[in-house]
Amino acid sequence: MSVNLDGVAYAMMTEILLILVARWLPERRLIAVADSSYAAIELLAAVCRRLTVITRLRLDARLFDPPPPRRPGTMGRPRVSGARQPTLAERLADPKTRWRHVTVAGWYGRTERPIELISGTALWYHPGKRVPIRWVLVRDVAGEFEPQGFLCTDQDADPLEVLRWFVRRWSVEVTFAEVRRHLGVESQRQWSDLAIARTTPALLGLFSLVTLWAEGMLDGGVLPRRAAWYPKPQPTFSDALAAVRYRLWTSATLSAFPDHGEVAKIPRGLLKRLTQAACFPA
Repeated sequence: MSVNLDGVAYAMMTEILLILVARWLPERRLIAVADSSYAAIELLAAVCRRLTVITRLRLDARLFDPPPPRRPGTMGRPRVSGARQPTLAERLADPKTRWRHVTVAGWYGRTERPIELISGTALWYHPGKRVPIRWVLVRDVAGEFEPQGFLCTDQDADPLEVLRWFVRRWSVEVTFAEVRRHLGVESQRQWSDLAIARTTPALLGLFSLVTLWAEGMLDGGVLPRRAAWYPKPQPTFSDALAAVRYRLWTSATLSAFPDHGEVAKIPRGLLKRLTQAACFPA
């Protein structure tokens, strides 16, 4: 039998980090939203008493009812699961399934998305491993995406709220994509692991600062760059970064000639930096 030690170590590290966060913030309700890589019964069972985890669920996952109450005088080992429930794939194919029509706001960057869902509680069980969950099965009204299954370790959670929590991952994914593309995260040139560990939080903090600065400028009437063939109702991060750079490069460094208001004096050091900034991206 082969064991993926990297995967085991990764799962253990994730479990430790989640438990540490729950220990540091005992007064807060913590909700961890993750992709299907974290849909592991061992991980969910280890952390479900400390925080809520929401992730994807396979349509063929083995779901069971809770074990029935043990009768007095019953011999043998107690049951660990009840009757087998239909899989999400079977519920999807069943014409008798009663779907609930809802609208989810902010569905992966969209304003609203009409969908249909069903939900219930179950025991996700494999021999020797089990965790109680609330499952949510979703299908698209327009048929643009495949049916999807989700799980939440809080069985009392509202199914629609579970979906709202899950789609909030989109903004996090976009943030990581933007800091990789525009700020150089994951492509640092340091050789030391400690240097990389220091640089990554600093670049993520820079992303937040640029966003806050750009929001203040937009409130002041500064509009994002736009092309005639591609109007943008909202600025992208590249627009925000360009607006912040423009404000930093032009504020308090350029002054006009007294006799020629349209002619600006550029200090030699600033001219050199601007030239280098224009040359390197090219």
